[in-house]
Amino acid sequence: MSLNIEKPHKRYNPLTDEWVLVSPHRTKRPWQGKTETVEEVKRPSYDPACYLCPGNERMGGASNPAYESTYVFKNDFAALMEDQGVEEHQDGLLRSVEERGTSRVICFSPDHSLTMPEMSVEALTRVVKVWKAQFDELSAIDYISNVQIFENKGSIMGCSNPHPHGQIWAQSSVPNEIEKRTKTQNAYFDKHGTSLLGDYLKQELASSERIISENEHFVCLVPFWAVWPYETMIIPKRHIQAVTDMTEEEEQSFASMLSFVTIKYDNLFGCSFPYSAGMQQRPTDGADYEGWHFHYSFYPPLLRSATVKKFMVGYEMFANPQRDITAEMAAEKLRSLSSVHYKLQEQSV
Repeated sequence: MSLNIEKPHKRYNPLTDEWVLVSPHRTKRPWQGKTETVEEVKRPSYDPACYLCPGNERMGGASNPAYESTYVFKNDFAALMEDQGVEEHQDGLLRSVEERGTSRVICFSPDHSLTMPEMSVEALTRVVKVWKAQFDELSAIDYISNVQIFENKGSIMGCSNPHPHGQIWAQSSVPNEIEKRTKTQNAYFDKHGTSLLGDYLKQELASSERIISENEHFVCLVPFWAVWPYETMIIPKRHIQAVTDMTEEEEQSFASMLSFVTIKYDNLFGCSFPYSAGMQQRPTDGADYEGWHFHYSFYPPLLRSATVKKFMVGYEMFANPQRDITAEMAAEKLRSLSSVHYKLQEQSV
């Protein structure tokens, strides 16, 4: 029986063993709620007041070198600390464990005016190479069990500095989301001998309903179980467990896909599109994770326009996630957009 996507229904996420409620009829409801302010400020290539620009002093007192490509440094206000143990405390139902780790910042470019969709594929390939080097370096530390690489773009997503940058949090335990995806993927691999996402990707490619783009090594799609309005996932065609497994050709293909999808995002509402994005890959505690299939996810909050965002409140907070726009509607909309950044389109008019 085929799915009637016009009626309210639930969709299952096999990666997290969770459900999302889909209510497509709600796209017709009027909106009189909060709207966000869109600030399309033309930023300079260098900002003397920016603590991430080359040569500038950071908030913690250290100074950046005059870097010309990517630049990595230890976060001056890190969420995790290296110089502590992992002592556990328990008093009845009150339980805590000290968490050891480190946090780093990656400046994608020395150019303050850019965002990922405005960077060249060559420059993004250098970012991918830095991600690989950082994952390799941090995963070699004996107490590090997980390396989380991510980017928050836009003030609406809590980003405190517009300079193009991302973060890495490496810690002594495996966080909740990675733990869930480890359990489901390992169970699937043990049962079928193939990766969950590899088999899912074959099914998506066969229907092409939710596919945004495909190149030689990667596919970008809106997951069937997507929660955020224009959520996307980049999946490698080859079954790899971590970013360090990528070949040089795959690095370039991955960078090309990052460029493609972020340009589509900016073109959706003609603005610098906010999102949280991150790598989901195997833990680094030395265990066997043959079932893990690397993927990179974008969780963007915008719903109807550059000024209307999706709020996770009420039902979402107390029951389970809910979305109005179906994954198929979102994929069709993203596919229809130009792959040329809207700023370049404006220049050519």
